[in-house]
Amino acid sequence: MVDTSRRLRIAIIAPVNTAQFNDLLLQSVKPVLPPDVDVSVHNLTQGHDCIQNRTDWLQNGYPVVELAKQLQEAGFDGIWLSDFDMCGVEAAREVIDIPIIGGFPTSAFTALGLSQRFGILTILSSTLAMQQGHVLTYGLQDSFAGIAPINCPVDQLSNVDVVVAKSLPVALHLIQDLGAQSLLLGCTGFVGVAEKLSLMLSESLQTYVPVIDPNQAGISYLISLVRMGIRPSRLCYSPATVGG
Repeated sequence: MVDTSRRLRIAIIAPVNTAQFNDLLLQSVKPVLPPDVDVSVHNLTQGHDCIQNRTDWLQNGYPVVELAKQLQEAGFDGIWLSDFDMCGVEAAREVIDIPIIGGFPTSAFTALGLSQRFGILTILSSTLAMQQGHVLTYGLQDSFAGIAPINCPVDQLSNVDVVVAKSLPVALHLIQDLGAQSLLLGCTGFVGVAEKLSLMLSESLQTYVPVIDPNQAGISYLISLVRMGIRPSRLCYSPATVGG
């Protein structure tokens, strides 16, 4: 069990070879951080500077595993992997004994705690098939309304007003045409978007629609796992063999 008399140390891995997004990530999670939790952001020293397709995801996956091992050795209690597509998360669970959580499942199951059908707003068409695959992996086909891109690359997500303006018509399409009852933001770079988009949807539709910020949903869930003292199952994630 976790020692409740000490502060929790949570690491955020931004799984990219740049510190460009670090301040935004801290800004995103700040509203949901309990007062006894310390958070720091850590970046890769190799790999790509963003993840916008399967090639970037694969290139950055193993450096995530190596960094996760280092963070466990440094005494962190848990790791939030700030990537909707969970770059390196499954492999890292084979080599560390602290919880590491990525974006899709925490966002999806948060949405399903508030509705019965969710849709995904993603950044580019290059992520569509990859993210549809997450729905199949977690067996959520019957709860999945659809996915659509706002056609905005990662390096342009910092302009929140532009992102929200691009997101609104896509969100309305997912709701009105495809039947989504809640929405996931399919990139952890959507910082500061969820609340504004939800308000605009409320004005347009005259009803409330949840919009899930993956950073906030993910780190909140991670902290709950740490407090409960539970970690990845060894019936699922067998320890990696030496040299394997």
